[in-house]
Amino acid sequence: MDQLDEAVRLLAAGALVAFPTETVYGLGADATDDRAVARLFEAKGRPRFNPLITHYASTEATATQVHFSPLAESLAAAFWPGPLTLVLPRRAESRVSLLCSAGLDSLGVRVPRHPLALALLRRFGRPLAGPSANPSGRLSPTTAEAVREGLGERVALVLDGGPCPVGLESTVLDLTGERPALLRPGAVTREAIERVTGPLAEAQAGPLKSPGQLASHYAPGLPLRLQAKSVGEREALLAFGKDAPAGAALSLNLSPLGDLVEAAANLFAYLRRLDRPGLDAIAIVPIPEEGLGEAINDRLRRAAAPRG
Repeated sequence: MDQLDEAVRLLAAGALVAFPTETVYGLGADATDDRAVARLFEAKGRPRFNPLITHYASTEATATQVHFSPLAESLAAAFWPGPLTLVLPRRAESRVSLLCSAGLDSLGVRVPRHPLALALLRRFGRPLAGPSANPSGRLSPTTAEAVREGLGERVALVLDGGPCPVGLESTVLDLTGERPALLRPGAVTREAIERVTGPLAEAQAGPLKSPGQLASHYAPGLPLRLQAKSVGEREALLAFGKDAPAGAALSLNLSPLGDLVEAAANLFAYLRRLDRPGLDAIAIVPIPEEGLGEAINDRLRRAAAPRG
């Protein structure tokens, strides 16, 4: 039995299987099985009010569970398969567990671009709930090894697809209101989306409609110090571009050439490598708030937020 067949067998039995996507590794459960989804929340230590993204093998499979507007169809044609999640009204006949949408009448859906994820979804034949495969609130994993370190025996199988090429979670766009609203910046930039939608609205206060909206999230063990212009001798440094400050106990550069795509791909892996015992904090130099920089800074602000 190959690993995909074993993964399908485990998922059908209600077990959890981690799988690679182009963004980060997901912790997969049969999205139509209430017990499997509840087991997923338990394994991550995830609050039940925090919705999950469900993954599908195709736009056609997605449309069996949610209502597509003409704008949603245009966005799917432009960005799927790919790192864009759409929050859409769920169909009354949807078989997806209500736990996935935290009891709301909407559902976050996407078609991933990673070949192994698509192969798994096609062979399984059902949607997968797939939050990042890490303990809730901690750094998202971009390698199979990071999944095993974070979740251990709580996951029945880890499908190893190598490092995730994008390394930053999907952008989440809410299409349930009068105007499309950006709930979470991510791997598809605001600029690219607005070429299809026009100007986006900002997320409004209210029940969480997608992952990544909690104030404190994506956090390493060490505290983060943002917008750092200097670094202490007991701090690690996460640099970007040229002219990084000297004096750090440990230093990594997201992209010496100032490439935001490279920086996004390295973000979580580098934060994980800098999160060492015996240090006081991780100092992070300023990163431009443009293109993928919007999503990178969003993750860093949440990682630096006070922890409950």
